[in-house]
Amino acid sequence: MLYTTGLIAFTPGVAGLVRGVTGGRPVGMAAIATNPTNAQTGLVVLCDSSSVANYGVEAYAERGGSSSSNYAVYGYTDGSGSSNYAGYFSGAIYATSASSGIKSFKIDHPADPANKYLYHSSVESNDMMNLYNGNVVTDANGDATVSLPSYFTILNKDFKYQLTVMGQFAQAIVAEEISGNQFKIKTDKPNVKVSWQVAGVRQDPVANAYRIQNEVDKPAAEKGTYLIPEVYGKGPEMATGYKTSSRARVGSNNTAVNLAPVTTTDNKK
Repeated sequence: MLYTTGLIAFTPGVAGLVRGVTGGRPVGMAAIATNPTNAQTGLVVLCDSSSVANYGVEAYAERGGSSSSNYAVYGYTDGSGSSNYAGYFSGAIYATSASSGIKSFKIDHPADPANKYLYHSSVESNDMMNLYNGNVVTDANGDATVSLPSYFTILNKDFKYQLTVMGQFAQAIVAEEISGNQFKIKTDKPNVKVSWQVAGVRQDPVANAYRIQNEVDKPAAEKGTYLIPEVYGKGPEMATGYKTSSRARVGSNNTAVNLAPVTTTDNKK
């Protein structure tokens, strides 16, 4: 374990810094544990203090060229167990922008939580879309007003509507489109139950700043590689980010090479 002292403003338990490297691939810190039978931990980080903000791990990827790829944290697993996680988080996660080939939820199965998991896939769209739905019953004149959240028109634009009549044959229309966070439904009969759904495209500052482009060319550093290479019949060495990762520099005996430790006068072991 490496203890670092004498640093102004922060005192990390472990610090790794590489700068000014013009060739090869700099590695600020690498941790590898290998054992075929026992549980192993390559790196354990604990931040326990009464300060305002604690960071167990703080990672940066800076100064990459226009044709390079930066990974502040790169995780990989190739185990054969029933559960393999490149990253496992017990707690809330926030990301400014996130992408995934498969998006789903996984929970303990409500009908058998001790023995089964339940998976559901996310609904996909080419737009950054929000969905709202509910049921309403029209009055004696066939009128109904649907109230939406107070933030609806600030958050959304390009509204789309769906109406489904329930319990009887009747016709329903959107009599007045959304204005003031509400819209009106009209049926040709009184007291008709209508199931409604409204979709809107996000227009908040975050969505506008990170608007998804549906089709893009891969950066030069990622061309010829694959996010999930095995589904295209390719080996793991064709994965995006593999060639520049530390695992590409691990020998056949799972021992990292060319990762010599560095110490300074402010460090003590």
